[in-house]
Amino acid sequence: MPPRVTRLTETKIKQAIPKEKDYALGDGNGLQMRIRINGSKLWLLLYTHPITKKRVTMGFGPYPEISLAQARRMAIEARELIAIGKDPKEHREAERYQQRAAAEHTLKKVAEAWFDLKKENVTTAYAEDIWRSLTLHVFPDIGQTPISKITAPKVIDLLRPLETKGSLETVKRVSQRLNEIMTYAVNSGLIHANPLSGIRAVFKKPKKQNMASLRPDELPELMVALANASIKRTTRALIEWQLHTMTRPVEAATTRWSDIDLEKKIWTIPAERMKKRRPHTIPLSLQALAILEALKPYSGHREYVFPADRNPRDHCNSQTANMALKRMGFGGRLVSHGMRSLASTTLNEQGFDPELIEVALAHVDKDEVRSAYNRADYIERRRPMMEWWSRHIQQAATGSLSVAAVSEAQGRKVVSIR
Repeated sequence: MPPRVTRLTETKIKQAIPKEKDYALGDGNGLQMRIRINGSKLWLLLYTHPITKKRVTMGFGPYPEISLAQARRMAIEARELIAIGKDPKEHREAERYQQRAAAEHTLKKVAEAWFDLKKENVTTAYAEDIWRSLTLHVFPDIGQTPISKITAPKVIDLLRPLETKGSLETVKRVSQRLNEIMTYAVNSGLIHANPLSGIRAVFKKPKKQNMASLRPDELPELMVALANASIKRTTRALIEWQLHTMTRPVEAATTRWSDIDLEKKIWTIPAERMKKRRPHTIPLSLQALAILEALKPYSGHREYVFPADRNPRDHCNSQTANMALKRMGFGGRLVSHGMRSLASTTLNEQGFDPELIEVALAHVDKDEVRSAYNRADYIERRRPMMEWWSRHIQQAATGSLSVAAVSEAQGRKVVSIR
């Protein structure tokens, strides 16, 4: 039978003085106080690991910060864990890790890590839109909330005011982005499941609205208005360039001279500037080349074909064409992105291959292998279609002097941009 241990008292602890070596004062059931040669007093618990059966020493902290009563209570809690097969030292480390994780892995910090990956797969403009929406609608209220504490009710309460205001598209996008962040957290081992996977179902769905666009028979009206508009010639050239090349507003606004091969008559937009992060090559018609020829004296010595007014080293704003169309009286009838729909509708009505039209619009081909294999072939197959589209635009501008004015008999006819 082991010798009976005399329990410690506050008086006995206070009277304990350092010796030449560290020594211990026992309190029973493995709890002891270690007196160090420097005079410090530390609480320790000695026990047998419930699984490995090895002897383990667990520190509780210094005296008097941890009182005798506190140390005994901590020892009892540790013994209770051992009784159910848990190691108290490992349990404490797990709790500390969770506390650190709660402080370090906030929604905003996890979102930042997710965004570092996300922005590599989307255009710069789209990446900015993503982060702006989170900064405006999410971070101010729940950005500092631990990722493990994010719940569906909490996010639904956050987004309800936006739904009430009628910003249904914003609700859709923010909830989608939060879902991606939570899925990233699951895959990173920060949480076990995504609690937001079904929240879209509790909100009203936004009505799908197509970009405002003109009917094919209204193209002449646009060309006449463009010829007579009180806008800068470079803006007019930008609108025509986007119309002829069937590109998105940001793709047209960021056109670089270095991406254009005048000899091969092609324009290759790098993947990082495309919506789907895939390079897109456009065969250039005579009319499109005429626009570039007209712009050479103005921006040929710069990086961008359409430089910004305030900072010519940068490109013009992607909304430049949109704002010009509004000033021309097309507000509500046509947005710059809608010119792609105008081109698509016209070409489909004329019986051109729908697949070639989709490729011209840089819509992603579901069969990536086929797309990669046929990319070069598609360029030449698309060229007659793009030439027809440019001639169609030119015919619609009859009686109006367009930037891309070309005489088939004379070849290119360059209109000064000045």
